[in-house]
Amino acid sequence: MPGRLSVPRLRGGTPAEAGLDVAQLDLLVREVRRLPESHPEGEDPWCAGAVVLAGRGSVVAVEEAAGWAVRYTACDEEAGRGVELPRERRVPMRTGTLFDLASLTKLFTAVAAVQQVERGALDLDRPVAAYVPGFGAAGKAAVTVRQLLTHTSGLRPELPLYEREGRAAQLAMVWEDAPLTAPGTAYCYSDLNLIALQAVLEGVSERPLDELVREGITGPLGMAATGFGPVGAVGVAGAGVVAATEDQRRPWAKLDRGMLCGEVHDENAYALGGVAGHAGLFSTAGDLAVLCRALLGGGTYGAARILTQESADALLDPPGLGFGIDQPWFMGELAGHGAAGHTGFTGTSLILDRTTDTFLILLANTIHPRRRPANNAPRATAATRLARAVRPQTAGLA
Repeated sequence: MPGRLSVPRLRGGTPAEAGLDVAQLDLLVREVRRLPESHPEGEDPWCAGAVVLAGRGSVVAVEEAAGWAVRYTACDEEAGRGVELPRERRVPMRTGTLFDLASLTKLFTAVAAVQQVERGALDLDRPVAAYVPGFGAAGKAAVTVRQLLTHTSGLRPELPLYEREGRAAQLAMVWEDAPLTAPGTAYCYSDLNLIALQAVLEGVSERPLDELVREGITGPLGMAATGFGPVGAVGVAGAGVVAATEDQRRPWAKLDRGMLCGEVHDENAYALGGVAGHAGLFSTAGDLAVLCRALLGGGTYGAARILTQESADALLDPPGLGFGIDQPWFMGELAGHGAAGHTGFTGTSLILDRTTDTFLILLANTIHPRRRPANNAPRATAATRLARAVRPQTAGLA
């Protein structure tokens, strides 16, 4: 790519150095620390543990860990609660803990797609079937690559790919499925969009997705902790800790795999070999902050450049390519002036806001020991704290 002046790399600093209000950030940290605490009613807490990282510009003003990376040995089906490990056998959460990112993987796939556009190998407004002919079956001939990235293709949210053996048979299930709505007419969030996009990218580049991510994103940015699983104790920031996810068993899950820690949780990503466009990456809060900083810096971080300014803007301008824009259900008061981000089923989330030059990563193992209906209130509350740290308001949260 053409040269560009380097931009500052991330560094630790105080709220004042970041231009953020210390009182709001203290509340943010205090509230995150409470998330792993048990409910008085005896229910499992919102998460077993969490890591929060927040900053502005090149300054990381908050980086805290709370609770446990591994807290439970199983889920008691009858009680509907986790079976806790003895305290001495639990694994404490660390700021360098690796998390199964789940759908945050989609952001990396989106970046890889825009990189192929820059190289002239991909046109967002061409039909997907021009790159993967089999995709055009069952009324999908007009679906474009852009519609995959904006979730306007009409594809259903998911299919049980894990019921078929072999990648060809699994992808054929997607190719054979008819859209629920006419392409371009309605929004429907779908894992299948990014699974199809993976096939497009691997076709035009003649490289597997994990190589595209490593060589085009994580390698240049120095995100050494980020990669597709399975992962083990890899010595991230001296911690060597991986956050556990689910005691994956029927009837609440789709496969019987037991307690997962270091293997991708998503059943379809697992069936696809652990490398999928919609899920499969593992990372740390610190690495994700680097990605945020690179996007806020117009595709540049330090001396590395992974995107042009135009491409970075394309990802983050409404309606977003892969990124959700202004979603108050998890962005709280950061939403409303172009904030971009995403959430992951395992309890992960990332938000970046070009208007205030801020970023927030909240990683939690909310499905440890088992999945539950989503509760996004803690994510929205954390984002609101950061928003108010930039522009303090007299009205506060209780």
